[in-house]
Amino acid sequence: MSINLALILTALTVLTGIVVALDKFVWGRDEKASGRPAGMDTLVEYSRSFFPVLLFVLVIRSFIFEPFRIPSGSMMPTLLQGDFIFVKKYSYGLRLPVAETKILETGSPERGDVVVFRLPANPSINYIKRVVGLPGDQVVYERHRLLINGQEIALEQHPDATSQDPRFIEQLGDREHEILITNAAYMVRDGVNTVPECHYFMMADNRDNSRDSRFINSIPETHLVGEAVRIWMHMDGASWPRWDRIGNKIQ
Repeated sequence: MSINLALILTALTVLTGIVVALDKFVWGRDEKASGRPAGMDTLVEYSRSFFPVLLFVLVIRSFIFEPFRIPSGSMMPTLLQGDFIFVKKYSYGLRLPVAETKILETGSPERGDVVVFRLPANPSINYIKRVVGLPGDQVVYERHRLLINGQEIALEQHPDATSQDPRFIEQLGDREHEILITNAAYMVRDGVNTVPECHYFMMADNRDNSRDSRFINSIPETHLVGEAVRIWMHMDGASWPRWDRIGNKIQ
């Protein structure tokens, strides 16, 4: 059972806001005001204390930044399981909390962006992948080589790569980043994909270990949550935090 934090936060903010408004404009703010219903003093005091805090958190989380934890190794080596990241919510438009209705256009994903999105089959689940194909693109993935609109994307072996750490450097637009090809003989979901309008083709950096658009199809623009921009903590299980990852920009 998933918990809808946005819904809970919005409901609490609205509830405490209503109580504060009633106390100010209907019941009167004086502690001895006779208009306030009996037994409401405690609720009013709690609402006065928590409403500003809840409203601040709701605005920050809905429109500016939202924290997100990396749950798996599908984005290795860029992101590790246990990374805590900031997602910039206003990169691709401002959306109302819960309803997810866009109220202001602020931009669109660019090729190479690392994006958090809601899974179309189950919008309560968030995924994080890299934008590979833009609307109208033809994306071909064959024998671990990526072609976009007939042009092969540059790929070279990382200078520090080993058989245990099979890293490569890929150039997507202006974004140079590392990817993993853990099994060169494993051809996972090779094929040709045409990206529909208002959709984006997502792939993970761990190319042989990810459920991305090769399996779940292109992602509609309406399901985008925001752009992953920076790591603010790394902690996986009971181990000590990885201090060297804190503050790293996501490439």
